[in-house]
Amino acid sequence: MRRLIWITVIVGGVLLIALSWERGQASNFLVRDDGRTRGNPQAPITLVEYSDFTCGFCLKFFQETWPRIREKYIETGKVRFLYRDFPRALQGPGVDAAIAARCAGDQGRYWQMHDQLFTNGGRFNEAAFQRYAQAIGLNQPLFMKCLEEAHHTGPVFQDRSEGVSLGFRGTPGFVLLRTEGEEREKESPIVIPGAFPFEVFEEQIDRLLGKSDAKGKG
Repeated sequence: MRRLIWITVIVGGVLLIALSWERGQASNFLVRDDGRTRGNPQAPITLVEYSDFTCGFCLKFFQETWPRIREKYIETGKVRFLYRDFPRALQGPGVDAAIAARCAGDQGRYWQMHDQLFTNGGRFNEAAFQRYAQAIGLNQPLFMKCLEEAHHTGPVFQDRSEGVSLGFRGTPGFVLLRTEGEEREKESPIVIPGAFPFEVFEEQIDRLLGKSDAKGKG
């Protein structure tokens, strides 16, 4: 049976957590691609974010840290980015926004809605969702039907349950792991529990990339 091992790591004065799975096998849910993926699918490093659209620190990450990660690592094919829902409440605007993003995803516009929701953070109601849907060119009747049926509720809370299993109790939370190379299952994923500055992500990503480069030359 798989067992999580937690290892505390101090990097640049920041408390991080290394996750290790018995027999070195990372859990499949961390690397699954359900369409909410940005970047090169074959990138050597994967960054997973557990987030809530109503979270102020998540907005801070989106505004300040994400653009720098995107420019340096996502657009250059070094890192792929996966988004996971972690609504902090069992109902309300955070859940509604997560469902709205997934409904947009049904029409191939997940990331466009994701970005609208964070850019216009805090205004989450049916009228707002309709405006965002119109702005990104969705079929409005289909989108509203999806919102009303709320069939994405289960998957939203599946994400949340997986985040809880990793030890997250708030948002945002990140998992950084290698996803290519012979040693990928032996490398402990790193949990970054919070909206830390870009430099924290940079240091850890560069460390993992350096190991990947060294393996490639070996």
